[in-house]
Amino acid sequence: MTIAIVGAGLGGLALARVLHMNDIDAVVYERESSRGARGQGGMLDLHSGTGQRALREAGLIDGFHAIARRAGQDLRLLEPDGTLLLQEDTPDDAPLERPEVDRADLRNLLLDSLPEQAVHWGHALESADTGLLHFADGSSAPYDLLVGADGADSRVRALLTDARPVHTGQSVVELGVPDIDRTHPDLAAMVGRGNYWVLGSGQSLSAQRNGDGRVRVYLGFHHTAEDWFARSGIPFGDPAAARVRLIELFAGWDARFTALIAACDDTVLPRAVTTLPVGLTWPSRPGVTLLGDAAHLMPPVGQGANMALLDGVLLGLALAARPDDHPAAVKEYEREMFERTSAAGRQSAYIQEILASPDAGRKMLAFFQPG
Repeated sequence: MTIAIVGAGLGGLALARVLHMNDIDAVVYERESSRGARGQGGMLDLHSGTGQRALREAGLIDGFHAIARRAGQDLRLLEPDGTLLLQEDTPDDAPLERPEVDRADLRNLLLDSLPEQAVHWGHALESADTGLLHFADGSSAPYDLLVGADGADSRVRALLTDARPVHTGQSVVELGVPDIDRTHPDLAAMVGRGNYWVLGSGQSLSAQRNGDGRVRVYLGFHHTAEDWFARSGIPFGDPAAARVRLIELFAGWDARFTALIAACDDTVLPRAVTTLPVGLTWPSRPGVTLLGDAAHLMPPVGQGANMALLDGVLLGLALAARPDDHPAAVKEYEREMFERTSAAGRQSAYIQEILASPDAGRKMLAFFQPG
């Protein structure tokens, strides 16, 4: 049985890890040229019942504990005028319910758990026929079971469904302050050790401390069209001018928040937020399935990576339990995955609605402190 996994993200690597643990051969095909070819993004909060469960099943929980940041569970929630709505500081002996971890560190943990030859780098998938993969470099590879772990713009998805990601109405600009404790200690104290959210009407600012001392800053603009970046007047090719324009867009907010924008370096990245329909399913088809964002792309509010890790592990366990009946294993995996990720998708969509609401700060406070 030739198992091909397209995409060396967290879900694809988790699947490869569980298959390797059960002496099942699989090949991961990844478009990037090497593990260090590009940055892997910021921090993830891994939930005890999903992402951490997956790592436990994969025999990697001790390695995760070594790289997890307990203090990353800290939270500060404010309104644009500077009013502090909520501050949660994590005690040193608090359980690791949702610790933060650098995405790159987590990916390296998974990569290091696999044989070196398990990942074929520099293989960008162009198309897939029944039983054969075609790559951008002109090469091809056979498969008996194809797993699309290739993210939001999955090429494998088209083998199962016509669904494609759609714009949510949210547009995000990512910035960052490197070595913030040394360069801007006042802003470092403001942001704290974990997550910092300022929620306004139609706009938001969030900051997240990374393990390397960098603070990533995300400026959210809600109720925007797909072409909003082109019409926003933000000159993305000129970082200094882009920061000036972004500060203008946050006029009237507390001066500390615009000071945080001004302190950012030349990383100014536009990101349109897209999602797949909540509850997306497809008729099970022998020989191909999906996991992670390829199957259930959600708003970036804390569920996606957790679901992807659990997808990969549960699919691997299902295949190991039915080594002579992979179609039945895939069908069993998909049935559970559809139900689990639909619930996660509904919760993510609800949080997205809160973020886009006129009274976002107070509604988020009620979400964190119901009753």
